[in-house]
Amino acid sequence: MGQLTDSGPGTTEVQDADWYGEDLSGREHTAVRFSGVDLTEATGEGAVFTDCTFVDCRFTATRFTDAAFLNCSFTGCSFFQAELTACKFVGSRSQRCTFDLMSVDSGDWSFVLLPGADLARATLAGARMREADLTGVRAAGATLRGLDLSAAELSGIDFAGADLRGSDLSALDPRDAELAGAQIDVTQAVVLVTTLGMRVGPDAPG
Repeated sequence: MGQLTDSGPGTTEVQDADWYGEDLSGREHTAVRFSGVDLTEATGEGAVFTDCTFVDCRFTATRFTDAAFLNCSFTGCSFFQAELTACKFVGSRSQRCTFDLMSVDSGDWSFVLLPGADLARATLAGARMREADLTGVRAAGATLRGLDLSAAELSGIDFAGADLRGSDLSALDPRDAELAGAQIDVTQAVVLVTTLGMRVGPDAPG
């Protein structure tokens, strides 16, 4: 199971734990540092992690539903093939994490910090990402549908070839993003044109 040590008042540390395939449903952790923990194929419905730190942890093929990672920090973690359904990551931040083939279905990711993250092989749908920091995110070819990106920081983002249909692009400056080949709908096209200072009107008479 790995080592559980006390690292101060109200804080514990889990080191090198083997939680492969474990059911974490209903568990609650606050201010815990997880280091080198293997959560491959772990599942969890309603699990709650608050103010926790994850360093070099593996979330490979995990399946979390209605779980919450609130104000957590992820460094050097792998989310390869992770399935996250209706989860909350409000206020969480990541550094040097990988998200290949990660699937996110709905949930609240508001105020997350993902600067420079590589989401090119990820699928995110129906999630709330209000005021998220997505500066410099590499999402070329990604599926990012129906996302609430209102007031998000999107400067320098790469959306080339991405499927963005249904997402709120009101915070996107097309002059500071790569959009070649991206899929958007008519409503989004109007938003982007308006951002560029142009107006959409009726066709000129023939």
